[in-house]
This record gives sequence, C-alpha cells and structure tokens, in this order.
Amino acid sequence: MSIFPLPVFEADADPDRRDALTLEEQLERLEPPRTIVVRFGRMGLVGEYPSDGTIRPGCGSKLVSQTHRGIELTEMLTTTCTNAGCGKSVTRKDMRSYIEASGGKEYPFSGEGRILRIATVEDMQLDEQRRAGARERIMRARSLAGSMGLDVKIVDVEMILGGDVVTIYYMAEEAVDMKPLQRAISGELNCRAEVHQVGARDEARLNADYEKCGQHCCCKNFLKVLKPVSMRAAKQQKATLDPLKISGRCGRLMCCLRYEDQTYRELKANLPHRRTRVGTTEGPGLVIDGKILTQLVLVELEHDRRRIAVPLEELIDPENCPNPTEELPTPPPKRRRRRRKKADEQPKADSTGDRGGDNGEDKGSEPKKKRRRRRRRRRKKDSNS
Repeated sequence: MSIFPLPVFEADADPDRRDALTLEEQLERLEPPRTIVVRFGRMGLVGEYPSDGTIRPGCGSKLVSQTHRGIELTEMLTTTCTNAGCGKSVTRKDMRSYIEASGGKEYPFSGEGRILRIATVEDMQLDEQRRAGARERIMRARSLAGSMGLDVKIVDVEMILGGDVVTIYYMAEEAVDMKPLQRAISGELNCRAEVHQVGARDEARLNADYEKCGQHCCCKNFLKVLKPVSMRAAKQQKATLDPLKISGRCGRLMCCLRYEDQTYRELKANLPHRRTRVGTTEGPGLVIDGKILTQLVLVELEHDRRRIAVPLEELIDPENCPNPTEELPTPPPKRRRRRRKKADEQPKADSTGDRGGDNGEDKGSEPKKKRRRRRRRRRKKDSNS
C-alpha cells in the first residue's frame, strides 16, 4: 500500500519553514494571557486573576499574587484566553462549567485579586521559611488554647507570604469562643489572625498524604468540595462493610465512593427486583440475586430448583419462554415388589408329639431349632401389697 503525503502537514514537515521563526519570534506573535487561574493556600483555594500582559508563565509556574487574604505565593493552573500558546489552556466557559459541576457556589473560587509577578528565588526561600515555622506556631497555639481552657484541637496554623495574615484551623465538637486565642496569637505574631473551624475531612486535606490505594488523597490533590458520603453507596458498591476497607484517612467513608455512585444506580435500575418471575431459555424461574457491573441475574428455575446465571439481555417473558415440564414424558408408575415367602424345609411335627417320625430314624439326625429363652423381669412387689 503506497503512502500519499497530506497537504495539511506539508508546511510543518518542511525544515526550512519550521526553522524560519525563532522561539522568541513565535512567542511575540502569541497573545499574552489576560487572566490566569492559580491555586494557593493550605486548603487549595482557586482564583482567577487578571494579568497585565507583561509576563508569560507556563503551567505550574510559581507566581506572586494579591489575593483576598493578602500577598501570597500561588501556582499557575491554566489560562482562560483562547490564544494562550498552550494546549492545556481552557476557555472561560469551560472553567465556569467545571466549577458549576464541581460544587457551584460551594466551590472555593475567588476573583478578587491580581497577578503581580513571577516568583523569584527570594520569594521561594521566604515561603519555605514560613512553612518551616508552622510546627512551632501550632505548638504555641495549642499551649495557649490549653491555658485558656478551650476544648479544641489545633490542626494547622498558616501564615501567608506577606506575613500580615495568619490563619488558625481548629476542630471542636461544640461551638467555642475563639476570640481570646485569636487576640493572643495576633499579639504574639504582630499580624491579623483568622480562625476557621474544620471537620474530619478537612483535617485529612491539611495533614494527610497518601491513601491505601497508593495515590495522593483525593481531598488533598484535586477535590475542593467535600460532600458527605452515604452508607447506601457503600452497600451498593462493596460486598463487605468492613470499616477498615471502606474508610479513608479521616475515618469517614471514602470520597471515591461518590465517583461511581451514579453509574451503579443506573445499572442497578436495569436489573429486575428479587423474587420477580422471569423467563429464560431453560424455563421460567425466580430472581435470587443480581450482579450490577456484569449485569448478570441469578435465577432459580421452577421445574428443578436449579440456579443459573443469565445475562440481562437474554431474559424473556415468562409466559412465552419454553417450559421443560410440558416436553418431558410422564414416567410409568412404579411396581411394588412383593416379598417371597420361604417354604418350610422340615415337616411339621405330629399332634402326638413324636418328633422322630414313623421310620424310626435317629433323633439326633434332625436339626434342632434353637429356642430363645426370654428372661422375664421380676416385677418388684410393692411394699404396700
């Protein structure tokens, strides 16, 4: 088979045309991004901020941005202009539809801010120092909470790049007044302190690393809206309800149970209910069980109580399916066997009591019948009689 060159790729295949423009000239022809989507903070907040057009960062670049909390070190996710020069860039419409499908108003999205510049080495070192001092700030906050008698658990203390805002994440079973601790932390660090109450799933987002599947925890990697998972999803997808197998790092039901919940519900709706009469190629029967993913139905046949697995598409109407009971011939009636009576080998004795016979034969020649002596139990006489 001969290969015919396509005219669409002829221009790109020409080495003279490919090397005509340098990399700098190609970048100058591209339109700079108007807005940039970045991720920032310990909770993985997402924001779309405008850019002045002087910088051309790539996906994953570290940027210094002015967010609603202050000056922070952010990570570029994508751009929202059509001519960004990157295959990973998305349009604004696609980004909005993704946010709407991922939680809508609950999605941690912010648009109040702007991109300042690309992060320098000094910015990276300063951010590393802020992260390294988080352990000391957590221990100090726990010490202050214990001295004040606050029944809370300090999960994390985050300080942004500018150092003007510190955020305290805590857990509590009941409502607790955190203003005394907030004022104490603000006075010691000489900055504005904010407090945020989190749950068990948010705690895993802040501190967890890997899950039992070997991947990063979904709440830490990409999930932004942590919705509760119902036990119904666990019963529908898992053959066992062992808490060690269906619980995540947070001690709650795993978030990945929500990924396939809708698919399981749609597939389960196709299967017939239990104790439903269905028809098969081997005869009618009752549905005993069903497999959701494989779409198999376990049927117990009516004529011989045999159980078979039938694909869903092979089920037919029980009234129109073949009936094996009508095709089988009726078995003949069973004949009763009569017990044969054995004839007596010896003649009966005469009424006179002569056992030897008339011919005077020896009495010892005749076989003697053994008589079983029955032992009579002596009845004990009652003492009263």
